[in-house]
Amino acid sequence: MARRYDSTPYDEEVNPFANPGNVPPANSRLSPLPPEPAEYDRSATVDIPLDSAKDLKKKEKELQAKEAELKRREQEVRRKEDAAAQAGIVLETKNWPPFFPIIHHDIPNEIPIHLQKMQYAAFTTLLGLVFCLLWNIAATTTAWIKGEGPTIWLLSIIYFISGVPGAYIMWYRPLYRAMRTDSALNFGWFFLSYLFHIAFCIFAAVAPPIIFKGNSLAGILPALEFMVDNLLVGVFYFIGFGLFCLESLLSVSVLQQIYSYFRGSGKAAELKRQGVMAAL
Repeated sequence: MARRYDSTPYDEEVNPFANPGNVPPANSRLSPLPPEPAEYDRSATVDIPLDSAKDLKKKEKELQAKEAELKRREQEVRRKEDAAAQAGIVLETKNWPPFFPIIHHDIPNEIPIHLQKMQYAAFTTLLGLVFCLLWNIAATTTAWIKGEGPTIWLLSIIYFISGVPGAYIMWYRPLYRAMRTDSALNFGWFFLSYLFHIAFCIFAAVAPPIIFKGNSLAGILPALEFMVDNLLVGVFYFIGFGLFCLESLLSVSVLQQIYSYFRGSGKAAELKRQGVMAAL
């Protein structure tokens, strides 16, 4: 018979409440708890290294020196612009077309108010020439597809590449400068060049069979010829004929307006005097 107080396996269990000092007995199998970390002192300050007062003053002086240099350069640029304006020199910056500036064009700010209408009309004829030559490329492309060969297409490309910049340099820019500076010589150059422009537009509208049967220009004669062989090409050439006719009429109207102003302002007599002095 087992004794009442014989040892059992449960005798080794430790009562955690039996030791108020939290000191485990010698025969305990539990490990002591780790010590609690010290509380964080929220009132403690953190030292962050800052530039010394001497470094701050040095940087402030450098900034003041840079600011003074920028002001000096602005004054120098302004002085040069004022001197150029007094001498009649205009700094031309490329600003047109807005999405890809290639030329300087500022009619509202540079052309006198009473001349702006004529300048806009001349600018319309320049854009009209661009559109006419672009349509001419489209017409010759259609004719090439229908069997006319690539020669007329290459010629239409040459007309566009040479005609658009040539028109701007030969007659539009001289007119722009003449309107802006009231120069009689620039007016004279414009009239000579613009007459050639009108002659080309009339020639293109007719397109006589002189070069490659005239098919490199979308005029009335090749349009009539194509209407018999190919209706689609004929329609393209008829539209080109109408565009060149419209461009010719607008150009003649612009020439009349500008020449009337030129005669009425006394610039014609001034141009004659300048021509006589140049001859002498």
